[in-house]
Amino acid sequence: MSFVALRKYAFIFSAVLIIIGVISMGINGLNFGIDFTGGTLLHLDIRQEFTLEEARDILAPLGLEAATLQKVGAEGLDAGEKQELLIQTQQLTPAEQDEVFSVFQEKYDLTAADLLRVENVVAVVGSELQRQALIALLLAGLGMIAYITIRFEFRFAVSAIAALLHDVMVMLAFFSIFQIEVNGPFIAAVLTVLGYSINDTIVIFDRIRENLKTRRKEQLADVVDNSIRQSLVRTINTSVTTLIVIVTILLLGGITLYPFMLALLVGVFFGTYSSIFIASPLWLVWRERDTRKHLRAKSA
Repeated sequence: MSFVALRKYAFIFSAVLIIIGVISMGINGLNFGIDFTGGTLLHLDIRQEFTLEEARDILAPLGLEAATLQKVGAEGLDAGEKQELLIQTQQLTPAEQDEVFSVFQEKYDLTAADLLRVENVVAVVGSELQRQALIALLLAGLGMIAYITIRFEFRFAVSAIAALLHDVMVMLAFFSIFQIEVNGPFIAAVLTVLGYSINDTIVIFDRIRENLKTRRKEQLADVVDNSIRQSLVRTINTSVTTLIVIVTILLLGGITLYPFMLALLVGVFFGTYSSIFIASPLWLVWRERDTRKHLRAKSA
């Protein structure tokens, strides 16, 4: 199979995904979690042993099963030891806060004194932090362009960054279309995927660079194809083993880890795809165009 021969289909497929994502973000936006929007914190003293699964089941009928839960207190309750629960969720009205406490009160026979704290929390990821994060990503991108340009060439650098932007846009599109919560761990997943994807891309670029030196008589498209094939086993083995771990945690890790692991699943899959079908073909298209321009200028 020729990978570069499929580049037009890959470009169209990626463009359609991104366009759908942009339309979805324009209409529906992103489902920002309390890390971005703020929310409500409830602190309860349960006074008996309980599990987070039990607490989540209690919250499920109220539509709050995705709340962030934290258990405070020693495992294996002894006399006098506390078993406290922190619930951090979307902004709740006073009536909704009372409803949440009442279901726990009924389940564990609590009193008003067991509601230790109720407060509204500000967004962890504020506008200033978002601005600083964007600046950091911009500086990191410029740093990668500089490094790849020095190590390889400018065309490789721009193609790699384009593939990374593709991965981020696909992740955002997926989360926007399905309205999955975007929170702090999602940002961590994006950064993880960027590191994973750029590493995968650089491995293929390194093979292209080496093969350009030793296979001068081959067509450029054949050099790129052979370079991808030479890296394919390593790429597939790395991606499959990574995806196995991600899927396992996605299925067994509970709802708290679900958005983070889902972001990793989408990112790693499309990061591998972009390294093969986006980054290298983009470089090839650019290189072939420059070669044709050079030949035309030389003949003129």
